[in-house]
Amino acid sequence: MRKFAVLLYPDFSLQEITCLTSALTVWFGEKIDFIAGENREYVSEEGFRILPTKTTAEAKITDYSCVILPGTIHPLPALFDDALIDFIRSGMHSDVVFAAISSAPILLSKAGILGGRKFTSGYFMQMADVFDFVEKQNFLHKGVVEDGNVITGIGMFFREFAEAVLRRFAYDIGDHFMRYKPEDFTEEELTFYWSDDEYQEFLEELKDYTR
Repeated sequence: MRKFAVLLYPDFSLQEITCLTSALTVWFGEKIDFIAGENREYVSEEGFRILPTKTTAEAKITDYSCVILPGTIHPLPALFDDALIDFIRSGMHSDVVFAAISSAPILLSKAGILGGRKFTSGYFMQMADVFDFVEKQNFLHKGVVEDGNVITGIGMFFREFAEAVLRRFAYDIGDHFMRYKPEDFTEEELTFYWSDDEYQEFLEELKDYTR
C-alpha cells in the first residue's frame, strides 16, 4: 500500500506542492501524513497555519512510499532542526522516494541523501558555497531532475515536479496535467452534473442542514 508524507517546517511553501498533494488526495484518494520535528503549529509562507499529524519521533520514514519536501523562503530553521534532518537521514538506504522542490534539496544534502546523485534546486547558489555538504559538481541547471529514488525540482516548475512524482507511481494523469485552456472546451464540456447516485447522496446530506 502506498503511503505519502509531507514534511513541515517554518515558512514552507504550500503553492509549490499543492498540485501534487491535491492530485494525490482528490484525484486518487490517497491519505497524506504531515510530519514535523515538533508537535506545534507551523505557518506556511502564504500564512496558512497547519498542525502536523505526526512528529518525527512518532513516524518511521520507511513506512512511506514517498516523502515530499516543500520549499521554504527561510531554510535555516529546517536545516538546523536536528530531529527533522535525522528523520530524513534514516531513509538513506531505503526505497523511499524523496521529492524535494525549491530550497528543500539542501535538506536532502545535509542528511546525506544526495550523496553522489544529480539534483537541481531553487536555492540561491551562494548557499552551496557556504555549506560544504552540498555536492556542487552534481547540480544540474534543469527544472526537474530524477536520479534513483530522488526527484528534485525548481519551484517555478511545480506542475512538472508534481507530474514527475505522480508518473513515478504510475498514476494516470493524462497528457495535459493541469494545463488545460478554457478556450479548448465547449459549453457542454464546461457544464457539470452529478451521477444519479451522487445527486441522491447530496440530497440526503442536505437534509441534515434543512431540518
